[in-house]
Formats: sequence, structure tokens, C-alpha cells
Amino acid sequence: METEPRHRIYRDEMKSVFQDILQRHGMKEQKALLCAEIFMINSLEGIYSHGVNRFPRFVKYLDEGYIKPDAEPTLVHSSGSIEQWEGNLGPGPLNAVFATDRAMQLASANGIGLVALANTNHWMRGGYYGWHAARKGFVFIGWANTCVNMPAWGGKDARIGNNPFVIAVPHDPEAIVLDFAMTQFSYGRMEAYQHEGLKLPFPGGFNKNGELTDDPGAILEAMRPVPIGYWKGAGLSLLLDILAATLSGGLSTHQIGSCDKETNISQVFISIDMAKLGKQNFIKGTIDNIISDLKKSEAAGPDSDIRYPGEGVVRTRKTNTGLGIPVDKGLWDKILAL
Repeated sequence: METEPRHRIYRDEMKSVFQDILQRHGMKEQKALLCAEIFMINSLEGIYSHGVNRFPRFVKYLDEGYIKPDAEPTLVHSSGSIEQWEGNLGPGPLNAVFATDRAMQLASANGIGLVALANTNHWMRGGYYGWHAARKGFVFIGWANTCVNMPAWGGKDARIGNNPFVIAVPHDPEAIVLDFAMTQFSYGRMEAYQHEGLKLPFPGGFNKNGELTDDPGAILEAMRPVPIGYWKGAGLSLLLDILAATLSGGLSTHQIGSCDKETNISQVFISIDMAKLGKQNFIKGTIDNIISDLKKSEAAGPDSDIRYPGEGVVRTRKTNTGLGIPVDKGLWDKILAL
């Protein structure tokens, strides 16, 4: 779970504050509006680690010039339903929305579209783009490489990234969206647990002594998070990095290097237009039957919650819309001071 609420901010107020700060730090009105919307939605849907918690760092990167507020993506190469774009170090969320929309345009024309983006910035929460596409009737598959922040399996020093991966499928009433990093817990999630003085619900990495631990601070200090599925997650991370760099013509994780300033990353956006497929009733019925069967699972315990990926997001969105978005008061004061 995310951290417990200390202070609640309603969605419109949060969006307005974000937009005002972004404009004060060099972003034009319409770009600031969309970027503020993305940060707010990520927070509204419970992904605080890649929403409100990360906002000050985004502003810092704007001020330090790592994010170019006015930059626009430019086309580098096109071949049928595949395109390579240069991100020009523009704001990561805005570049990612553009690439997602462009992939959907290609899919509308060809059935499938792939946009690979080089030299962009952190997209914040990859799931946002999955929801964005799936609500419009498109399957979405996307991933990004990152700075060096995870050891190869069997290694001690960081050599690979926790490269986030997203799969989204349209499903009534909204979508099924799986969004995860290659580490058992994302760095943002571990930082949130550390800030609250909480242990992780499961061991998430190794400390400096090479011992498996649920202490987020010890894992962050050692920079040795556990990859999902152990060696399988480490292997998947490597392949995602290889594909992100080669498809985009951009940098690989080892070239991006240190996480002190994570920038110049490579991303891939794939869309499939479900309307181009035959047997529309079969598609809907198949998905409905799969989810129905999932829900028949025998619960492992009284507190077990059998749900499909993305179902919890809808619940959290509803709660936070009514009560306000939970924010650490000290963090909110820091944001207001920007």
C-alpha cells in the first residue's frame, strides 16, 4: 500500500497548484496544463510515488536544464507502421502522451503502430499511457529503460535498470492495466516507505551485508533491489533495455549511467487497434469469461482481495475524488514553496 494520508488536497486544487508552479518555472500554459493533469491523475489514482511525491524533483530538473520545457519530439525515421522519434529532452510525460497518440494513429491506419522515442525524460507513471490508450479501444504495450539502478542477477554493483513495463487492454467499464518495474518495489515506493518509517510488506532487496531485507532504507543505501522473479526479472530488464535502445536509436541503460540525473532515456510505445480485429463479440466474451473465472478464485485468507490489474486504481480514484488526495503535509508545504 501507499503511505497513510496526513493531509488531503482536492484534485482541482492540486492540478491548479501544479500548473501555476510549472508555468513559473518556464513551461507554457497548455503544456503546463497537461503536465499538471498527468501528475494529478497519477496521485488521484494512488500512485503517489510517481505523482505528487515526484513533482519537486521534476521542477528541480526543469530548473537545472535537464528537462527542456519548450522542446517537441521530431521524426527521425518512418517505415510503415514503425516510427523513430527524437525526444529532444522534452518533458517526459508530454513526450510520452505524444508518442502514445502517434502509436494509436498508426494503429488506426495499419492495425498496429510502434513509436520508439530516444533522448526523452522520465515518463513518471507508465500506467497513465496504458489507461489513455485502452479507454480509446487500443491495446497498449510500452516500456522504458532507466538509469543504472539494479545489479545483474548474481552481481553486487548496479549494471541494469528497473525498466518499467506496461500492458493495457480495453475492458468494460474501463481497462485492465498492468504497470510494473523490474524491481520488486519501485524506487519511488521504497522511498515512500522509508519516509514513513515503515518496513516493506515483503523482502525487497539486499543490504550492504548481502542479506535479504524488508528495510527500504538499507536497500536504497546498498542500491541492491531484488528483481521481480529473481533471475527472470533481471533477464527481462536486459532485453527491454536492448529493445528500447535499438528500436529508438537512443541510449542504453549503461550509457545513461548514474541516477543522479536520469535523462536521455529510451522508450517504446506499441498500440493495437482492437476495432481492426474480427469477431468483436468473441473478444469481449473471452475477456469477460477470463475475468469471471479469476473472480471465482478461492481466497487464501480473510483479507485476500482477488482482483485484476487496474481494478484497485478505479477504487482509489473514487475514494480520492470524494475525500481528496492524501499528501504528506511537509511535502505539500515544500511544493507550495516552489
